[in-house]
Amino acid sequence: MGYQETLRVQDVINGKLGSVYIVKDGERRLAMECKNVTANFKKNKKEIPVLGISGVKHKATGWSGSGSMDMYYGTSELRDSAIKFINTGIDTYYEMIITNEDPSSDIGRQSVVLTGVNFDDTVLAKIDINSTELDEQINFTFHGCEMLEKFKEYKGE
Repeated sequence: MGYQETLRVQDVINGKLGSVYIVKDGERRLAMECKNVTANFKKNKKEIPVLGISGVKHKATGWSGSGSMDMYYGTSELRDSAIKFINTGIDTYYEMIITNEDPSSDIGRQSVVLTGVNFDDTVLAKIDINSTELDEQINFTFHGCEMLEKFKEYKGE
C-alpha cells in the first residue's frame, strides 16, 4: 500500500483566533463581545421541466444571505439601532468583517466582508439571576459579500 499525505493537524484553524469588526457609517469597531458568528449563503433555484426527461432540472435564480451571532450582552449599539427603528422607522445597515487567523497554521488568514448587514432581532433588556455572564443571539441578513483574503491551500505531511 502506498503512502498518502494527510492533513497537518497544526493547519486546523483554532476557532478562538480571529476577529469580527462591525462597520457603521464608516466607523469600524472591534466586536470583542462576539462569541460565535456564522454567515450563510443560500442559492435560490427554480425547477425547470425539460422535454425528453422524466425529472426536472434546476436553474439558479438568485441568492440570499443570512447569519447569526452569539455575543456577550454588554453593548448598546444594536439596541440603539432597534429603538431608532421603533421610533422613527429608519433602519440601520452595517458591514461586518470576519477574519480567521491562527498563527500556528501555515494556511494563513481568511477575511470576508459582509455588506448590507441588517439585524433581524435584538434583546432590548435582559436580567438572569442564574447566569454569571449574560449573552444574546442575534440573527441577521446581508445582501453582499467579498473575500478580502483567502486561505492558502493545505499542505500534507
